[in-house]
Amino acid sequence: MTTDRLTAAQLRTLFLFEALDDGQLDWLAEHGRVEQRAGGTLVYGEGEAATCFFVLLRGAVALSRQVRGDDVEVSRTDQRGVYGGATQAYLGDQVEQTYRNSLRAVTDADFFVLPAEDFAHALRTWFPMPMHLLEGLFFGMRDSQTIVGERERLLALGSLSAGLTHELNNPAAAAVRATSVLRDRVAGMRHKLAMIADGRLDGRALHGLVALQEEAVARVATAPKLTPMATADAEDTLTDWLEEHGVGGAWDLAPILVGGGLDAAWLGRVKEAVGPADLEAAVRWLTYTVDTELLMREIGDAVTRISGLVGAAKQYSQLDRAPHRVVDVHDLLDATLVMFKGKIPAEVKLVREYDRGLPPVPAYAAELNQVWTNLIDNALGAMGEKGVLTVRTGRVGELLAVEITDTGPGIPPEVRPRIFEPFFTTKPVGAGTGLGLDISYRIVVHKHHGDIRVETEPGRTTFRVLLPVAEGQEPS
Repeated sequence: MTTDRLTAAQLRTLFLFEALDDGQLDWLAEHGRVEQRAGGTLVYGEGEAATCFFVLLRGAVALSRQVRGDDVEVSRTDQRGVYGGATQAYLGDQVEQTYRNSLRAVTDADFFVLPAEDFAHALRTWFPMPMHLLEGLFFGMRDSQTIVGERERLLALGSLSAGLTHELNNPAAAAVRATSVLRDRVAGMRHKLAMIADGRLDGRALHGLVALQEEAVARVATAPKLTPMATADAEDTLTDWLEEHGVGGAWDLAPILVGGGLDAAWLGRVKEAVGPADLEAAVRWLTYTVDTELLMREIGDAVTRISGLVGAAKQYSQLDRAPHRVVDVHDLLDATLVMFKGKIPAEVKLVREYDRGLPPVPAYAAELNQVWTNLIDNALGAMGEKGVLTVRTGRVGELLAVEITDTGPGIPPEVRPRIFEPFFTTKPVGAGTGLGLDISYRIVVHKHHGDIRVETEPGRTTFRVLLPVAEGQEPS
């Protein structure tokens, strides 16, 4: 650009001004100016006082927003005539007049620049009726987007929280139950030991019994997993041995002893150590020992499972992680699936087909988890109570691909072109907001410079998310 002004004829070539009359164009030519920005420099920054309205004449620009302190690119374009800056100057003092986003010149760029007060004056003077409509639309849309966006987040949070609560409740209840039973078993051990040691066993026999107790504890830790049939046979054999040797309640004791990996031959060694008279008290004491170990192992498993669920929730939310970092998509997918575990119907089969050789990718992890959440939730909704949900990873050319496939009825042809439109939904009134796929599209395409595609037919629908493996890589 060789001059610092545009003529009325040059302004008319911009789609924003092509319908204005000659007088209006002359006014803009007089009050506006042309400015150059070098590639890589900031045109204006979010939060700064909104002093100018910018129209792109040449070059490429990137628009970004601040999200929790992180600069997130929203769009990138080289289309002549696109605009930004003080777009809300016409609202005057009704809103804070600051830039709502940041604009950066990707390449050397030229702009037609109009001061904010002149832009506001032109709109209010030339278009009084549209001004009233714009004000109403602006405030109405802002309020509705806030309400709908909050509801969308609450619906997703409520759904996943219900599933997570259900999953946490099972191991927590198991730990509480095991702790209660453990208290009784420890009390029983104290009582039985007092009976055994009540002057009827000499020191050598008592030491031998304690050694057998330690061996029983070791056996519990290495007890083999038996099939249901083998377990039943072992319990019958042990019940017969206990009854033959006069031990009461054999049918209650045998399952515990078998669970701890003990058999009739080992009980024979107990008999040799304490003699027939004290056999029942010794066996019951050892049974309490085995049961105590089994209960402590159950508590340990339950607590480990709770810890794993909490870890998955942290991985899903990414609350303690940097917003943008290099991630393994499999970790993100697994964390999301854990959150969905309580929501997946019993007759829906989950299939994971992961390519573990895929490299980590630079990403906004929490945002990608929102994408997986939306796609998986839609897939489950499409299948209902029965079907197959497949989560697959792989490569498509130089891009990393994540596929979510369901065996639902498919997307009707007349609906297919509109599925990524904001507020469009095929769900009943109150069941969906129509923002899930729109949000997913924006996260994948605008924020990660990837792509999201869909292939659908009756019985099979696949949403494929393509992500660049390296920073700056664009999908073909």
